[in-house]
Parts: sequence; structure tokens; C-alpha cells
Amino acid sequence: MREIVLDTETTGFDPETGDRIVEIGAVELVNHLPTNRTFHKYLNPERDVPADAVSIHGLTGEFLRDKPLFSDIAAEFVAFIGEDAKLVIHNAAFDMKFLNAELARIGRPKLPWSRALDTLALAREKFPGAQNSLDALCRRFGIDNSARTLHGALLDSEILADVYLELIGGRQPDLVLAAPAPEKPVHGQPSGTTAPAQMRSRPRPLPPRLAAAEMRLHEEFISRMGDKAVWLRYVSVHSD
Repeated sequence: MREIVLDTETTGFDPETGDRIVEIGAVELVNHLPTNRTFHKYLNPERDVPADAVSIHGLTGEFLRDKPLFSDIAAEFVAFIGEDAKLVIHNAAFDMKFLNAELARIGRPKLPWSRALDTLALAREKFPGAQNSLDALCRRFGIDNSARTLHGALLDSEILADVYLELIGGRQPDLVLAAPAPEKPVHGQPSGTTAPAQMRSRPRPLPPRLAAAEMRLHEEFISRMGDKAVWLRYVSVHSD
């Protein structure tokens, strides 16, 4: 199972008022394990970057001026996320509306909302009433986010991947440690018990896998062990 943990940084809060994406970061998970494949791009938003946006992510208009446009990296981005991988995003509604606005602007198909897996909604369901920001979840799970002095898309994606794995049960979410559910009681047995397993014999014994030369070498090895060798007792019982 392939998943993409994703984050964006933007010039503001609403693409319909002209705000644009200035950074995209994403990391790949396969079967809930990081593969070390990442996607990271800074983007020229083709507009001024407000001072409050600079204070959040530290990306100035001057820094972004020579960076590619979204249209320049769109094909690479779409190829990285693939056609059916889940997009794991904290507050998915925000990032999805910006990504779809950028895709629509250049005439590309939008990402279906069904692909988004919102870790904010997941955290609210698991910890109702608690603070569920990315920083708060890092504190809850003991995840080191000391490098997160500013918002950065790739760093936030890497941190979110750790948070996501904790939200779904830790680093090995698919490892089932609970005892299997009891089977239905068999007629005539008390509740809570199961029928004993029935052992069946093979209709024909399996042919030996050892070659004749290997069997001779094995017999020579046993003969060198002496008459008191424990092995001989088992050979004797098997022979009888």
C-alpha cells in the first residue's frame, strides 16, 4: 500500500483571492514505512508575498523570484503522487483546495477529495477536545520537532509521517498482538471452548529430499559419534 504524506506552504489562506502555493513537500510511505523517496519544490507564486506569510515560513519574494512556476513542476508532482495513493495531509481541506486551484489554473484534472486522508480529523476522533495541531501531536507522541522553527513543507511532511504512524497505532500498525477471537462453540461443548484440531495423515508419505550421497555422509557422521550418542536413541525409536 502506497501513501504520500504531503504539506504545502502558501502566501495566504484562500486561493480564490489570489493566494498561491510557494512550497510543496511530500514523503512516500509503502506499507506504512518510509521509503526515503521525497518530493520538494519551492515555487514562484507570481505575486508579492505578504509579510505575515514570510514570518510563518520564512520565504521571501526575493528568494522565490527565480524558482519554477507550478506549471513547470506539475507533471513531476502528479507523477510522484501517482494515480491512487492516499494523500495524508494535516487539515487536508486547506492543502487540497490550493493544489486543486493550481491544477485547475493550468488545465489539469483536480485531485479527488476521496484520495485525502486528513490526520487532523483522525486526531480529533482519537483525542476529542484536545489540542491537535502538528506541534501538539508531536508533544503527545514524543516526536522531536525542535528543527521546526519555521513552517517548511518537507520538514512538516517528515514530522507528519511520524505523527500519522503513531495515530494509526505506532511504527508497526499492521502487527496484530491481540489474541484471535474465539471460534463458535461446537454443539455439545460448553461456551468459550473450541473443538480440538483434527490431525490428518497424508495419503502418501512425501519422498525424501536427501540424495543418496548425502544420506551416506550423514550415516558416516552418526557412526563417528559413538555408541552413547543421543542421536542413536532417536534413530532407534524411529526404526522401531
